[in-house]
Amino acid sequence: MARKTGTAPSWSDVKAKLARYDRAGLLGLLADLHSLSRDNQAFLHARLGLGADPLAPYKRTISRWVYPDLRRNQDISIAKGKKAIADYRRAIGLPEGVAELLVFYCENAARLPAECGFEDEAYFAALVRMFEQALVAVTALATSERQPMLERLNAVRSMTDVVGWGVKGTMDELWADHVQSAENS
Repeated sequence: MARKTGTAPSWSDVKAKLARYDRAGLLGLLADLHSLSRDNQAFLHARLGLGADPLAPYKRTISRWVYPDLRRNQDISIAKGKKAIADYRRAIGLPEGVAELLVFYCENAARLPAECGFEDEAYFAALVRMFEQALVAVTALATSERQPMLERLNAVRSMTDVVGWGVKGTMDELWADHVQSAENS
């Protein structure tokens, strides 16, 4: 199959090449991908249900980027924290796992301003958006799984008392919209 010069290979191109591999060749390719990066390892471990806690590498990434060690001058990256959740969704995407990662993100993101006095409007806006996503994901779970996560999100809401910027008020409105309406239905 001839390609035009300068065009990037597509999934169809990759699939056509993979069709020529035998079992040993595919296993070798997967072994190479596994050893190439921690992201690949986390993806394969989650997809294949390996390890005691498939969420652990995603949680480490979230913590690192949304609750960094500011004394060590670590950068903050909302995008990299959110990417960990997106990566988990692509790897396995179990609703309980996604909800757990969303709640975990909110817990870590709320700790930074509560403990360090950190102030950044974009950071707070991302926290509020993630809080709403967490509420949507958690209220869609079975009642037995929902309650412990709602308690954790309520604690996040309490942590934002010190934040300002309308964060607590917005979270209270989202709580009323999602949790109280779910309880009333």
